[in-house]
Amino acid sequence: MTAPEHPQGSAEDRLIARYFAPLARHPGALALSDDAAAFTPPPGHDLIVTKDAVVAGVHFFASDPADAVARKALRVNLSDLAAKGAEPAGFLLALGLPEVDPDWLAGFARGLGEDAETYRCPLLGGDTVRTTGPLFVSITAFGTVPHGEMVRRKGARPGDLVMVTGTIGDAALGLRLRQHKLAGLGLAEAARAHLARRYLLPEPRNALADALRQLATAAMDLSDGLAGDLAKLCRVSDVSAEIETAQVPLSAAAEAAVGADEDLLPTILAGGDDYELLFALPPERLAEMQ
Repeated sequence: MTAPEHPQGSAEDRLIARYFAPLARHPGALALSDDAAAFTPPPGHDLIVTKDAVVAGVHFFASDPADAVARKALRVNLSDLAAKGAEPAGFLLALGLPEVDPDWLAGFARGLGEDAETYRCPLLGGDTVRTTGPLFVSITAFGTVPHGEMVRRKGARPGDLVMVTGTIGDAALGLRLRQHKLAGLGLAEAARAHLARRYLLPEPRNALADALRQLATAAMDLSDGLAGDLAKLCRVSDVSAEIETAQVPLSAAAEAAVGADEDLLPTILAGGDDYELLFALPPERLAEMQ
């Protein structure tokens, strides 16, 4: 992603200069005036790289607000960095547009810029393209950890506790709500709003990165559901796990939904998009982590 070299640049140049160059405040971004960025990790640190994409009709609804689409695209990558114990350092953006809508782009840039500042993860560069398919946003995020301290999926040990942050299943229920599949449950408006927001806007747990590095034996973020992601962590760690479903933390909204229809429990356990942290923890470290 590069800004125009002169006022008569291409349409892409003008688009980048108007909406994205103002977000590129990191010195290494070179104001998006070059074909690449320059970034040096702090001394004694490793560079951690992750990439996730979101596609209209798959990961978000085409009618979702533009600023929310931008925030979700960045936050799902921030969640991956948090699970590795990494501090955000910057990101690259690839944006595929079926059409150029100035109002949509202004909202997208606003949401992206606000989250980039909130999470201290500046835009470093990227690309914009036209697409004949659905709109997509692909982000490559960079983080840093002290040398050799990245928290891996592999590392859980027999006797470890299985822990999660936040509550589980809200996003999966929020998706079903958006698909009009929770009609008749009698959920209060506050519960419906909570579930819808949890699907629309994940809350990455980057504040826990340092604690994970110090205390957890293995970790990952929950993008594909508690049941499936725990199986992945166990497989690479060569362990197995038992989960008491009664101990899975649920929000008041999720409890109300399951109370009205207990068949929703599998959706809660297997549904994706929670973007909470899943980690293994030695029992003696429980009090410190809490």
